[in-house]
Amino acid sequence: MLEPTAGRGGLPVVVIGAGPSGLAAMRALSRRGLDFVGFEQHTDVGGLWNIENPSSTVYESAHLISSRTTTEFAEYPMPAGTPDYPGHRHLREYFRGYADHFGLRGSIRFGTQITCATEDDGGWQVSWRSADGEGSARFRAVIVATGTLHTPFVPEFPGTFAGEILHSAHYKNPAELAGKRVLVVGAGNSGCDIAVDAVHHAAAVDISVRRGYYFIPKYIFGRPADTLNRGRPLPRPLKQFIDKRLLRMFTGDPRRFGFPDPGYRIYESHPVVNSLILHHLGHGDLRVMPDVSRLDGHTVHFRDGTSGDYDLVLLSTGYVLSYPFLDRAQLGWTGPSPSLYLNMFSRQAENLMVVGMVEASGLGWEGRYRQAELAAAYLAAQARAPQRAAGFRKALAGPSPDMTGGYKYLGLDRMSYYVNKDAYRAQLAAHLALLDPPDHPGGSNGAPARQEVGADAH
Repeated sequence: MLEPTAGRGGLPVVVIGAGPSGLAAMRALSRRGLDFVGFEQHTDVGGLWNIENPSSTVYESAHLISSRTTTEFAEYPMPAGTPDYPGHRHLREYFRGYADHFGLRGSIRFGTQITCATEDDGGWQVSWRSADGEGSARFRAVIVATGTLHTPFVPEFPGTFAGEILHSAHYKNPAELAGKRVLVVGAGNSGCDIAVDAVHHAAAVDISVRRGYYFIPKYIFGRPADTLNRGRPLPRPLKQFIDKRLLRMFTGDPRRFGFPDPGYRIYESHPVVNSLILHHLGHGDLRVMPDVSRLDGHTVHFRDGTSGDYDLVLLSTGYVLSYPFLDRAQLGWTGPSPSLYLNMFSRQAENLMVVGMVEASGLGWEGRYRQAELAAAYLAAQARAPQRAAGFRKALAGPSPDMTGGYKYLGLDRMSYYVNKDAYRAQLAAHLALLDPPDHPGGSNGAPARQEVGADAH
């Protein structure tokens, strides 16, 4: 087993995953001088953004849907010359650079899959499998950082399909669509990306949707859309009012292009950052179809009674959370997602934390780092400030504070761990203040001022 990073003795912390969230967790632990060992299934860092990783779910045309300036780690900006919306190749090199710059790579055991993690006499027994065989060791804490976009959700449709059914998780290159009649099911960000890919290669393209969406262009007034009003959040009602009207100016009404009325207010579900789909709809390059009703040979029947013939049904139907090495009871997991305090801390198992089980427009990797920073502060306080740690532990037993910022998010499974970035960052900062004095050297990197824990952060 790898030697843990230099620290203050005792059992190390295990970090599972070396994508953005895992690297953030390792960096936060190293800043606190805490021993850790990282485990990564692939042979390199980067997680899903390393397209060479067999478990990666990105495709050749994949780029960030948020701009680099709102996504990058604050203490490790992307190199000069990086485009506003970098693709997976830029990001793979970025994460490699991050790991090397902070000396994390030597503490990661690559090519190793965690198979089980169980509480064991005040610590954790963690087992793994690699090319060298199986092994296990005890750790003081477990930080799960395996991401949320690796286990595809595959819906079941009545009937049988004579063509090919492929989930977007397994789609890589638009050449796979060449000459085929393609139906993309789902109009989220990946679905719209792939539909645009298909326009240039497929014989025909349709996109099936069950609800309406808000489409945000990547540029407004010549600037990345998510950099407008950065650092000066507007009150929720005003932001929804202004942004909806801005969208009408730049993209028009999506109903003109065949999409249903969203039936909810902007930002109450994850927006689609893609206006090219509307461009191609306006040029007649593809069609919007209703929800799928049933399959019959090469024919797909839709809810409104219409039908179409296809060679490939490409499911852009999202992902489900999966932590197969943990007992679901350890995560309080009875609904669509684990019930964790601040989307991070297990209430059922001591020192079990998840970094990265959070979605929010604009939260970025810095938001994941702020999660990791709080986890590391809690672990450090257990030895160095036990009274603070005990007070924090009491907070973890209760309900999470409001993290919605007043938005009424749709009751979808994928929205069950969605937060408002400003409310969430404020809560992370408030909880960090419970563990760190204001002048603590390991404390927050530019976090908001302390506030009362549990207060509405609208």
